[in-house]
Amino acid sequence: MRFASLGSGSEGNGLLVEVNGTRILADCGFGLADTVARLARLGVEAASVNAILVTHEHDDHVGGVARFARKFGTPVWLTHGTLQASAASFGALERLQVFDCNSRFAIGAIEVEPYTVPHDAREPAQFVFGDGSVRVGLLTDAGSLTAHMQAVLNRLDAFVLECNHDSAMLRDGRYPERLKQRIAGRYGHLSNDSAAELLGSLDRTRLKHVIAAHLSQQNNQPELARAALAGALGCEEAWVAVADQVNGFDWREVN
Repeated sequence: MRFASLGSGSEGNGLLVEVNGTRILADCGFGLADTVARLARLGVEAASVNAILVTHEHDDHVGGVARFARKFGTPVWLTHGTLQASAASFGALERLQVFDCNSRFAIGAIEVEPYTVPHDAREPAQFVFGDGSVRVGLLTDAGSLTAHMQAVLNRLDAFVLECNHDSAMLRDGRYPERLKQRIAGRYGHLSNDSAAELLGSLDRTRLKHVIAAHLSQQNNQPELARAALAGALGCEEAWVAVADQVNGFDWREVN
């Protein structure tokens, strides 16, 4: 299994996962031409993507999904709540699949385990991807930690984990107070400290890759996210990678 990011942040998100020729794109928050270019940067032709999984209806995750799916005939998988919230965009698509967050499913060679998260969307989901031997976890856009999330995310081999903001930077920054409260609230986004708390609570004996993702450009810095996660892992800060908005991160393999 290998995985890579097209980009990560408030201006667009997309995570590509590949197993034995099956390619899944989790979210697509970029314009069509931009998405095609970002895939090409990873050596992937857009028409070869077998499915797009949607976490939730916010534009930085779903903004490019419908145009991509119409252009390349790509099946789109999403929850019933996300479909309701995005009916205007997805209603005319022919290849829609609704999944239940309580049930695993397979797309080609990739097993997908969806799970629920607290976020201010209609029916948000996140995913663990597996191939029968290894597991890659994705967690962004969650405002707080739950026991269910911890149970699903135990014993991962790789983890793409939201470190949206540094709490002090958000508190002292220029955002309006209402927006600060939304971001830091139960249904907002994970801070560096919350992400580190989650990471520290998990069984990490199999973990080979940790990538901090969905960093705020205004309320966080890569070195702060790295330091928080490295503290939870007890490792050198350089071992923790950071996905950025422009480049995401290049292919990483998990064997």
